[in-house]
Amino acid sequence: MQTTFKLQTAGQGLYEFTRHVTRWVAEQGADDGLLTLFVRHTSCSLLIQENADPEVKTDLRNFFHRLVPPTSDPSMSYLTHTYEGPDDMPAHIKAAMMPVSLSIPVSGGQLALGTWQGIYLFEHRNAPHNRRIVGHLT
Repeated sequence: MQTTFKLQTAGQGLYEFTRHVTRWVAEQGADDGLLTLFVRHTSCSLLIQENADPEVKTDLRNFFHRLVPPTSDPSMSYLTHTYEGPDDMPAHIKAAMMPVSLSIPVSGGQLALGTWQGIYLFEHRNAPHNRRIVGHLT
C-alpha cells in the first residue's frame, strides 16, 4: 500500500503531519506492519520529535540555523553553490545531516509512536514549498 502526502510549507520550520499519516494507516486496515516515509526533496528532512511543547520546534530550528547559517554569513564563505539563494546550500547540508526517511512500526492498526512523538517535515528553505512524502505500508 502506497500513498503520497502533500505538504505546503511557509518557510523554515517543523510541520507536523502525524494526523494525516495516522488517518491513512487506519484506512488501510492493516493490523501489524511497517510504515516507511520518504521525502522526495533535497532541502528538507523528516523527523520524529516531541509534539507537546512548541518550544522544541523553535529550539530545533534555532539550533540548526546556528549550526549551518546562510551563505551570507562570513563563516560560510567557502561554499560555492550560492546562486539559488543564501538558504539553499545550507538547506542541502541540513538535509544531509538529518533523515530523509523514517520507519515506524504499525501495531494493532496504529502507529507505534510514543505519547509525545509526532511526525514532522523539517523545511530548511526560507520560501514556501510544496513537499511530497511517499508513504509505503507493508
